[in-house]
This record gives sequence, C-alpha cells and structure tokens, in this order.
Amino acid sequence: MFNKTKLLLLSAALLVVLAACGGNDEAENGETGETNDKDPIEMGQINWAENIAVTNMWKVLLEDRGYEVDLINLDMGPTMTALANDELDISLEIWLPVQDHHYLEQYQDDIDFSEATWYDNAKVGLVVPEYMEDVNSIEDLNEHAEEFDYQITGFDQGAGTMEVAEEMVEEYDLELELVPSSEPAMIAAIDDAVSNEEPIVAPLWNPHSIFADHDLKYLDDPKESFGGVEKIHHATRHDFEEDYPEFSEWLRNWKMDDEEIGELMAYVEEAEEPIDGAREWIDENEELINEWID
Repeated sequence: MFNKTKLLLLSAALLVVLAACGGNDEAENGETGETNDKDPIEMGQINWAENIAVTNMWKVLLEDRGYEVDLINLDMGPTMTALANDELDISLEIWLPVQDHHYLEQYQDDIDFSEATWYDNAKVGLVVPEYMEDVNSIEDLNEHAEEFDYQITGFDQGAGTMEVAEEMVEEYDLELELVPSSEPAMIAAIDDAVSNEEPIVAPLWNPHSIFADHDLKYLDDPKESFGGVEKIHHATRHDFEEDYPEFSEWLRNWKMDDEEIGELMAYVEEAEEPIDGAREWIDENEELINEWID
C-alpha cells in the first residue's frame, strides 16, 4: 500500500513538471514568437551623420520590442548590391528624385523602394563658407578655381550625391576636380578651412549637423544639377514586408522634421557611443515615437 501511494505521488509530480515546461514553451513561442523565430534584421549603415543617427535609433526601438538588429556598415553602392542579392534586409536612406535616381533605375526590379518618406525637406548642393562673399553661384567657381586649389572636396565615392556632383562638374564645365574621400574626412577639411578662414567648396546636404557648427551657404545652381527639394525614402529586399509586417507598418508611419532629426543627430554625436545617444533621445521623445509605433 505504501509503495503504491508513493508511486502515485511521484507520477503526479512528474505530470506537473511536464505541464510547466509545456507552458513555458507556449509563452516563449506565443506572444513574442513573431520575432524570436526569425534571424536578426540586417540593417545597412552608411557612415553619414544622419544615417548613423537613425540606424541606431531604430536599433534601440526594435530591440526594446523583441527584435534583433545587426548594423552592417557599407557604402551606398555595396548596400544596393546587397539588398538586390538578399544579403541585406533594409537601408533607411534613399534620396529621391535626384540624388539616388541612378540606383532606382538600376535596381527597381530587384529592390523594394518605399513610396513612404521619413524626411521631406532634404536639400543638396555645393557649399562654401559665408566669408567667401564673392562666391555665390556654381558659375562663380571657375573664376576662383585657383583659390580652391582646383578641387571640390568630396566624400564617399559611389554615393548618389557624388555621382550627381560629377555630372554637375561636366554640366558647368568646371575647372575644378571632385576629389572623393569620406564624410568624416570631408567634415574635418571643412572644420580646418573655416578655423583658418581659408577657401573650401564641398557637396553637402540637409539634414546635417555641420550647419550648426559653421556658417555655410549653398551656392546657387542655375542649371538645377542637384534638383530641388529631395525626400528620403527607405528600401528593402524583396519579401521583407511579408517577413516583418509590424516593422514595415512602423516605417510607413515614421516622419521627422528639421528640429527632430537635428536634435537626434546632436544626441548621437555627443554621446560616448551612438547607441547611448539614440536611447537618450528616445527616452525624451516618447510622444513622437508613439505616433510611429502605436
């Protein structure tokens, strides 16, 4: 009698343990199953100030909601190739209708370019310091080419704006050469030139935090080589929306104005690590975040 009772008690305990394990599996694969059973989202990151800011922002927002995100540092050309080959999930920065139109034409059948835009007041053009009072138009550059050492200080080769700038040099028959480098190198060159009140001309864009640091002016562009107002879209590999419908909906809701993106960039640049600056900005902008996500 004792042995039979003991056996029944042990069997009951085992059933309780098994039921508990099954319940945990259901919890792990139920409410959060949409994200836990997927590979990390591979998000392209380009070494531009605004791109570093928004990629880190979305990394924080997504990981706080159960997704995994890997930021993959690539230049613009390799980013497009990776998206077309399903080797990357998403890029957050496509400038249209002018700056990245080459990539749209080349990859429109292989990449999903969003109709939605997250920034609608972008501007691109050549800039010089305000103290260069005699240089106010691209057409003035040849007259002052020697002052600029016959160079336009550029950034990443393959960037849409750099390709447009190359075409602009030919269109205006400029005697200056567009010299590629990187965005940090270009910004350092501008910083150095302005600190010494020396001539410099470079392709730049809004939004960009450098306009808060220096008094720079866009040169008039009579031929409209750089176009007018640009809008910033995102692009994904095929089937991304099917795999991540929730995130895709958030992206459609995502909108930022000059003040919001400028503040985010400032937080990211001033933080010891970009991710820390992004998190601090998010903590102080919950109402805006809720407009995108809730």
